[in-house]
Amino acid sequence: MKSTNRDPIIDHLFRAILSLQNIDECYEFFEDLCTIFEIRDLSKRLLAARMLLDNRVYSDIAEQTGLSTSTISRVKKNLQFGREGYTKVLDRIGYKERSEKF
Repeated sequence: MKSTNRDPIIDHLFRAILSLQNIDECYEFFEDLCTIFEIRDLSKRLLAARMLLDNRVYSDIAEQTGLSTSTISRVKKNLQFGREGYTKVLDRIGYKERSEKF
């Protein structure tokens, strides 16, 4: 399914991300591209998605991640009605097998 938000500039960014070959390169690129707060916020949203898939309650997710309940609600809405990006990525990295490590 194609995104309705396709844009050549965003395509360029995504091609750059896809070119990264390991975690160290990801740190190098994202630390140049984003602030540490932006990186952490993105990471917390992914963790919230995982916790929602594990049927955790909002208060637990907010406490562990520091995200607002409105952000958690937005993540949940994307899990339910979005483009399945969260679930696709989490399945690929094997979140179920590693859920106890966070």
